[in-house]
Amino acid sequence: MRRTGFLYDPRFLLHETGEDHPECPDRLRVIIAAMEQSGLMEQLVPIKAEKAKQRWIEAVHHIRYMLRFEETCAFGMPSLDHDENRICYDTYDVAILAVGGILKAVDAVMAGEVDNAFCAVRPPGHHAESDRAMGFCYLNNVAIAARYLQENWKIQRIGIIDFDVHHGNGTQHIFEQDPTVFYYSIHEHPSFAYPGTGRDFDIGIGEGEGFTKNSPVLPGRGDEEYRKRLTEELLPAMSAFQPQFLLLSAGFDAHRQDLMSGVNLSTEGYDYVSRLLIDLGAQLCGGRLVSILEGGYQLDILPLLVTNHIKYLAGLR
Repeated sequence: MRRTGFLYDPRFLLHETGEDHPECPDRLRVIIAAMEQSGLMEQLVPIKAEKAKQRWIEAVHHIRYMLRFEETCAFGMPSLDHDENRICYDTYDVAILAVGGILKAVDAVMAGEVDNAFCAVRPPGHHAESDRAMGFCYLNNVAIAARYLQENWKIQRIGIIDFDVHHGNGTQHIFEQDPTVFYYSIHEHPSFAYPGTGRDFDIGIGEGEGFTKNSPVLPGRGDEEYRKRLTEELLPAMSAFQPQFLLLSAGFDAHRQDLMSGVNLSTEGYDYVSRLLIDLGAQLCGGRLVSILEGGYQLDILPLLVTNHIKYLAGLR
């Protein structure tokens, strides 16, 4: 069994998006309820959230954007940059708190207090650009964690693996010119899948060319396609890059029951993804890995998918 840290704070529920919005507080409520009922929570190392220092956030996000984000929440506006990005008075503080908790999870792994960690946070982050909110995301959690690893812990090579069904446009754009961060995404494309980016010929720009890899999956495809893409595209790319730390953008909306996409990944398919990525972390970077919740909106399947993922992290499956 591995020591797996678990980040959660009930204050993450204060980010209210309205009754009809898919990125709702119930996403975390059902996950926590399932973990408590199963006894899984007792087998994890709790990580307490605290607000992140602005210097770490501003390593990714422009200060003008941060001021606009804070003011928009303080003035009681209903959304930021687009109607889908619902906000409330507490959204800014919750986003800062989520980032701070993730950085504490990174600290715990780097200090050897835990072997790896899962961060049950909201709002999600991988669509957030450096200067605008997108796709329910306001701060790019995984990008901030990567910069923090580089600046605070002097980690030279970081691998980011994004298995949310929607392409992490924000994460790609932030690092597309950076050869020290390898960004890999497997996602649905084309079709109605948001945001329409992440084509297979997007491989980075300038010095970052070759350090972005996208594996677009056609609608209706599922387990077999994921196995093929991950083994033939992800594994050799990461093996060549040799990351010293892995960050996962963990989205659970590629499941066949999730109405936010047309991908047909099964529960067993998600188990395969978890096993493969955790084994990859063990082989390449001594198991140093932090997994951060992104999407997943079908409340009757999300708790099972997340708890299975955490069990693999902890070596319980």
